[in-house]
Amino acid sequence: MTSATNLGFPRVGRNRELKRALERFWAGRETADQLLATARQLRREHWETQREAGLDVVPCNGFSLYDHVLDTAVMVGAVPDRFATISNDLERYFTMARGGRALIGRPGVAALEMTKWFDTNYHYIVPEFHRDQGFRLASSKPIDEFREATDLGCRARPVLVGPITFLRLGKTEEPDHDPLDLLSRLVPVYEELLRRLAAAGAEWVQIDEPILATDLDDRTLTAFDRVYERLAAAAPSLKILLAAYFGTLGPALPRLLKLPVAGLHLDLVRAPEQLDAALKEVRPGFALSLGLVDGRNVWRTDLTAAVDRASRAARTTDVMIAPSCSLLHAPIDLDAETKLDPAVREWLAFAEQKIEEVALIAWAVKEGPAAVEDRIAENRAALKRRAESPLTRDPAVRERLAKVDAGMLDRPSPHAERRKAQRARLSLPAFPTTTIGSFPQTDEVRKARAARKSGDLSETEYEAFLKRQTAEAIRWQEEAGLDVLVHGEFERNDMVEYFGERLEGFAFTADGWVQSYGSRCVKPPIIFGDVARRGPMTVEWTRHAQSLTSRPVKGMLTGPVTILEWSFVRDDQPRAETCRQIALAVRDEVADLQAADVAVIQIDEPALREGLPLRKSQWAEYLTWAVDAFRLAAGVARDDTQIHTHMCYCEFNDVMESIAALDADVISIESARSGMELLGAFREFEYPNEIGPGVYDIHSPRVPTREEMDGLLQKATAVLSPEQLWVNPDCGLKTRRWEEVKPAVAAMVAAAKSARQRLEKKGG
Repeated sequence: MTSATNLGFPRVGRNRELKRALERFWAGRETADQLLATARQLRREHWETQREAGLDVVPCNGFSLYDHVLDTAVMVGAVPDRFATISNDLERYFTMARGGRALIGRPGVAALEMTKWFDTNYHYIVPEFHRDQGFRLASSKPIDEFREATDLGCRARPVLVGPITFLRLGKTEEPDHDPLDLLSRLVPVYEELLRRLAAAGAEWVQIDEPILATDLDDRTLTAFDRVYERLAAAAPSLKILLAAYFGTLGPALPRLLKLPVAGLHLDLVRAPEQLDAALKEVRPGFALSLGLVDGRNVWRTDLTAAVDRASRAARTTDVMIAPSCSLLHAPIDLDAETKLDPAVREWLAFAEQKIEEVALIAWAVKEGPAAVEDRIAENRAALKRRAESPLTRDPAVRERLAKVDAGMLDRPSPHAERRKAQRARLSLPAFPTTTIGSFPQTDEVRKARAARKSGDLSETEYEAFLKRQTAEAIRWQEEAGLDVLVHGEFERNDMVEYFGERLEGFAFTADGWVQSYGSRCVKPPIIFGDVARRGPMTVEWTRHAQSLTSRPVKGMLTGPVTILEWSFVRDDQPRAETCRQIALAVRDEVADLQAADVAVIQIDEPALREGLPLRKSQWAEYLTWAVDAFRLAAGVARDDTQIHTHMCYCEFNDVMESIAALDADVISIESARSGMELLGAFREFEYPNEIGPGVYDIHSPRVPTREEMDGLLQKATAVLSPEQLWVNPDCGLKTRRWEEVKPAVAAMVAAAKSARQRLEKKGG
């Protein structure tokens, strides 16, 4: 039997209805009932879209008001004590995600940590556990949304985050406590949930265990045997589809095929070799879910190859045709993109088009390829036009890349010598203060950008507006006492899109939004061809800001790895080659900023850790080309030009040597939300250069106090030399409001002054 299915669908809506509803609710302009009504309408539209596209089964319970891992924590009652006094369910949920506002005389409630979902740019909320953690079925959300879908006439499959992945993605403050020890308490909650889903009429349940795409120890693999025996027995009428994605299942595959589940999902985009191995081991009556359509990228599927692969599998066992992973990571609808170059547009498929591809593959397997030959022939022709298109290749770019040599990756002198030259040029105090780059993108800024786009504001008027914003930002930073300033990035729509618009080889969408976290959406550019810089990208705005102050103003650039990772990248050449092309473009910008007498240049690489392969056997290759790309971009800088970089919201401990190998003069890194947890890495690894461990969590509306930030700095000075330390927020301030930013930065500057005073008392 062959069916067309899906693992998950984008949540935000075609017009980002969820984002707007959330932000109205948080601002007090919308009631909880109105927010929940918007959520119900979006779920309905998404299920109906998938059913009408030809899916036999649609996923449910993948929708979330903020994050599906947070939903799971709430569902199983894993709510830390600091939130327990909040009686309103919705308020407690959002406080866990975003933190609580401070009250007079009392600090706000700190949010749960947030980090990247495997190697994607989606952020999940990190559950917190403790040794005596209890669990209970505290929410009926999966059951309620299953009933919603079936009431619409949809054949629905509930989606759950698996218990082993859930515990492995969580954290505990107790160093000798492994969250996996809590399985015996957590599994009964899942057993109860499966029984209730079966009673509600569910035929299948999808349990996502993407942790299977990572390197697992024997204890974790053994846990899969024990846990899924129990879950399969809990509700015998309910079939379990065990779903893993983002890579190969590796040596665990034969073991998983023996579990008492009814089906297993395989990511055949990232690991196509799994299919042959699975077909050799699959038992009668077992279903394979074939992830043949790329859920992570935007390129059309090779339907000829997909149908061939699916037909071969269908001759051996029951198959479900599906995307490689949830379509959460894809834009929603290509049909809305009427301004894309038609030559590029025909190479693309967004979430709705990917569902159509899934349905088409399933139909071809059931009825034979001849039944859809016209569609397959059209697909084959489009892929051929892409392969032969001159838009994808620039001989000059390839010739320049071929001439890159190892000497271009090195700065003129080692950091110890550079530090002397930079200190002489900059004359900064101990614990110098700065911000990461962006300032609030207010309604006024967004309206001006929209007016310019619509023609209601001329280019001259828009530029004058931006100069006023920049001047106000410079003046405020001087008044606040910051040591190294930024221009605020008011002219930038996004830290990757802004640069992509000034580079060859990029295409841009009007509504290709993808959720990053909560209400935060990004619109990744599409890299379809060879990359080259058209001309200076940031020099004029940096030069203008520097003309307004005697203090140093950072030139702000996005690094080559982050531009790569936060774009939809061409799949017709190695990613490393595309990254090196971007690095050369950034290198040219560094040279131009330096020529304009900019003394401090920040090359942001928040995605460096995110791009790390999930299997350690592949780390060395990736880290080599990723580090080399950064060094190629920065290698043109003189000794007295201070190169900064920035990283955030990832686990960095296991790549510290590679971070040091970047040889940036200063790195700013996320650490506030975790309470300087990353400092553990510096006890094991002696970081040689300067570092700004963030003291201000900007992903929460909560304003931290001077005392909190001072406490974090004291933690930092216990591990790092005061001469190494900078004081800065965790990330850019684009998403915050000025009412939050100004008091927080004032407190940050005050904390730095306290640190200087302590240093002076010690005679430092």
